[in-house]
Amino acid sequence: MVVTSRQVRRTYLVLMLLSSLAISFIWGINSLLLYDAGLSNTQALVANACFTLGWALFEVPTGTIADTWGRRVSYLLGGVTLTATTLLYWLAWRLHAGVAVWAGVSVLLAIGFTCFSGATEAWLVDALHFLQHPGPLEDVFAQGQVYNGIGTLTGSLAGSFLAQLTNVGVPFLVRAGLLLILTAVAWRMMHDIGFTPARGGRPVREMRRVLSGSMQHGWRRPAVRWVMLGASLTVGVAYYVSFTMKPYFLKLAGDEHAYALLGVIAALNAAAQMAGGFLSRVFRSLFRWRLSVVISGVLVNAALLVGFGLTSNVPAAMALMAGYSLVAAGIMPSRQAYLNEILPTRQRATVLSFDSMVQSAGGVVLQPVLGRVADVWRYPASYVLAGLIQLLALPLLALARRHETSRAAAPARYEAPATTR
Repeated sequence: MVVTSRQVRRTYLVLMLLSSLAISFIWGINSLLLYDAGLSNTQALVANACFTLGWALFEVPTGTIADTWGRRVSYLLGGVTLTATTLLYWLAWRLHAGVAVWAGVSVLLAIGFTCFSGATEAWLVDALHFLQHPGPLEDVFAQGQVYNGIGTLTGSLAGSFLAQLTNVGVPFLVRAGLLLILTAVAWRMMHDIGFTPARGGRPVREMRRVLSGSMQHGWRRPAVRWVMLGASLTVGVAYYVSFTMKPYFLKLAGDEHAYALLGVIAALNAAAQMAGGFLSRVFRSLFRWRLSVVISGVLVNAALLVGFGLTSNVPAAMALMAGYSLVAAGIMPSRQAYLNEILPTRQRATVLSFDSMVQSAGGVVLQPVLGRVADVWRYPASYVLAGLIQLLALPLLALARRHETSRAAAPARYEAPATTR
């Protein structure tokens, strides 16, 4: 069967839509599940930091699975793992488990996400390069942001209203069912194209070879290393904001059970994410260099976080968070295209996973620190500090900008093949 680049893009968008729908179904109320189980604010943040720690620890090992056994195998493994661990989350809530149990389940949950990260993006880029897709990568990634926003809007809104009608545990059961559907769709539609898994020989030796190449093409390249380190600050802050803004909005609203409000807020952020995907090309057109887009976005979002911490008005806080989501989604395609244009196929998934690991490491450190600030000086002070921390990423991105090559800077276009694939 002949596969075309259009089919690859369609499969990618379907997977983005279904995965965001399933994953976001509990986003409006996920942190509230831990509080409802009896955990304090600090305990809940420790459990979430363990999730981030698990993400950091397993990013590279699962990335090597994608680079040795195949992107499809890694994705399917992630779908099965996320389904099982989502059910474990629900069980821990039902049993009112202690923080140690939540920490352990959070680490297991992270393994599922690490199987997704790197593998999906590497699968798409490999296939498009092989099929000589005639267009810039930014366009595909921007479409992915839009579909991700559609799924997130639908899932977060539906999950929050379902929790309002039932309880905070039911959306987790629905999410497990959606993840099963996602896994079945991936089994049917996702096949490795333009990449041959290295399944023969000795797996450990092959993984060492891939890891060595990943260090060479990733961490040891200044153009990649500084981008990774900058993201450890911005993404670490984003982890904290995403987790804590739900109880904070409930406090602002004066109703600790206004789950529907959280659904509206999550849907608004998802709509802003979709708008960011649509506007990403506009953002890119304003600058010659891709990293200039990223640097400008980081600066704007730092200001939005400070404003979020300083306001006590619910509509204003919602608008600031929506702006934060819009800018983050709008600059993401430029960052993704920047990295993928300078990474070799054989190590692409592992380096992208290493990038995600570095980001997660920032979350491991920043979440407990900012959580402690919230406990001592309350949430608004922690958000102002989060905005200031995000500014620390600017000199790191500026260092990366000095090493940016013309290939990574400009959108790559490929000549259309003689026949339509």
